[in-house]
Amino acid sequence: MSELVVLPIFPLPDVTFFPHTFLPLHVFEARYRAMITDALARDRRIVVVRLRPGFEAGYEGKPAVFAVAGGGEIVNCERLASGRFNILVKGQWRVRIEGEVPADTLYRLVRARRLEDAPVAGEVAAVVSRIRRSCKRLLEALDRPLDVLDGALGPEQEPGMIADRVAAAFLPDADLRQSLLETLDVGERLRRVSAALDDLANELKGGRE
Repeated sequence: MSELVVLPIFPLPDVTFFPHTFLPLHVFEARYRAMITDALARDRRIVVVRLRPGFEAGYEGKPAVFAVAGGGEIVNCERLASGRFNILVKGQWRVRIEGEVPADTLYRLVRARRLEDAPVAGEVAAVVSRIRRSCKRLLEALDRPLDVLDGALGPEQEPGMIADRVAAAFLPDADLRQSLLETLDVGERLRRVSAALDDLANELKGGRE
């Protein structure tokens, strides 16, 4: 079991941050500008966590967040003349938030534990192939370039990485994405991603008929 670490959190509505992906963010609130400033002076690591429904009433305070979130490193940062930031965060790990840490900072700090994928049980090559074919069909239907498949979903990529990247790039449902983030069984995650892609393709096809 991994050790607990203290990390700052960036709570956002309907944002699910997966490992092996990149998340661009525009940071404008004073508390999160302070968080980015401090993170850049330390190890550049932050946690992006989804706010639970109903957060609006307590947004200025400490609204409830989901327990499982995405942690990563700020790999690019542009500080604007206004004091705002444009940042790019590289997803590195899933984390489970174990509790909040009392702090005198404007932003929130939590104790978090890194989560590891469960070892892949059984053969997943067939479902990975289905996912690649589904992604290709969706890109073709949307008239998007196919070269993304060569790198992000290439045969050398790990199955769990493929599931995460496809979920981040193709699946719009916030609840499904959060559920996939919480799914540590890679085989199950792949199967659910594949089924969701099929549903998305059917919706797209139906909308064009």
